[in-house]
Amino acid sequence: MSDDLTPAPTPPALIREAVSGDVPDILRLIKELAVYEESLHHVESTEEFLQAALFPTDGPAGASALVAEVTDPDGSTRLVGMAVWYVTFSTWTSRHGIWLEDLFVQPDQRGSGIGKAFLARLAKICADRKYPRLEWWVLDWNEPALGFYRSLGAVGQDEWTVYRMDGDALQKLAAQA
Repeated sequence: MSDDLTPAPTPPALIREAVSGDVPDILRLIKELAVYEESLHHVESTEEFLQAALFPTDGPAGASALVAEVTDPDGSTRLVGMAVWYVTFSTWTSRHGIWLEDLFVQPDQRGSGIGKAFLARLAKICADRKYPRLEWWVLDWNEPALGFYRSLGAVGQDEWTVYRMDGDALQKLAAQA
């Protein structure tokens, strides 16, 4: 029998489902991610858009979010990370999956296990719902993220080319319908 009264390690953050009151912080984290990716000028998101996507009043949500909440020494809490995701569908498996749109952890919290905790929580959602896939994109230059994901067993899908249509091209094609 051991007299070791060393407490169990404290988790780096509470990973929880986002609530409506988190929208301003989620938008802040989206903008921090955009700064990291040198793409702030592309952010069109607003609190209203996020509220409508994550917490609509007139139907099911189109997206979901997890947040990482830490407690500071003074007892106050703050959000230091987010994982925004939505359900996809694969015709090849005839089942749903999860698309992780964005995962962001503030730089001073990286390496503490929050990113892995987000991915573990999403993997658990997949397992519980019998979804066979959890997928996401990573910028080719983001070597720290690429290494982290590979360390967890994720495999790059580089045989596919990502296409996007927006702006004038999208409007022009829509006008042909």
